[in-house]
Amino acid sequence: MERSSYVSGQGVSGGGDSDIAAVGALVADPGRCRILLALDDGRALPASRLAAEAGVSAATASSHLGKLTTAGLLTVEPHGRHRYYRLAGPAVGDLIEALQRLAPAAPVTSLRQSSRARALRRARTCYDHIAGRLGVELMRAMIERGHVAGGDGTHDPAAAVADARTGYGKDVDYALTASGKAFLAEFGVRIPERRRVMRYCVDWSEQRHHLSGAVGRGLLDRVLELEWVRRAGDSRAVHVTEAGAGGFARVFGVRL
Repeated sequence: MERSSYVSGQGVSGGGDSDIAAVGALVADPGRCRILLALDDGRALPASRLAAEAGVSAATASSHLGKLTTAGLLTVEPHGRHRYYRLAGPAVGDLIEALQRLAPAAPVTSLRQSSRARALRRARTCYDHIAGRLGVELMRAMIERGHVAGGDGTHDPAAAVADARTGYGKDVDYALTASGKAFLAEFGVRIPERRRVMRYCVDWSEQRHHLSGAVGRGLLDRVLELEWVRRAGDSRAVHVTEAGAGGFARVFGVRL
């Protein structure tokens, strides 16, 4: 099946204006939105799990997944008899973060919803890196210790040129310093190849910068490996474990 180009960021063949209404139609359905949110931590999930996350039947989930895949928002990976879906790339995660920033807050009608909202703001994944208060505090610690240079981690909407209130930033040229490379190596962080080493996002809940790019991905992988954080089963939140509370304080000077 030919993939549509209207969410690829390259525009429609022929050079016309971007058809943002086409993307709007895709995210207008609550079920499809719940599928996208379930995948926004960078993992690949099977259709059955996504159907449960969206609260729809297997047939309805299959229809949603087909539309999202054809449009280029998702990719599919066959594993034996099963098909696993993941976001097509960081740009899709960017779209989800932007929509969350613009969307009105859903009414909180239970203690569970309130706890979930607090957990997301405390620590969550933003595509494949750490966001929320934990994410911006790690960025602050890396800057203050001289491991990252080029900016101070703050976002000033009045002074921003290309940076929006959420999503990948462009205004600040951060760099990993020699001490930063040594620190990450000692901490056991493996930096993925074939990716830009240093990037940052404007965190939608904290309105500061958090690490993304290869360094952000490597840090998330490492703290998951150390079991300093564990993924929440029903959201993008990550929970700091007892070992993580001590580890983040000892290694980064970060206390949540």
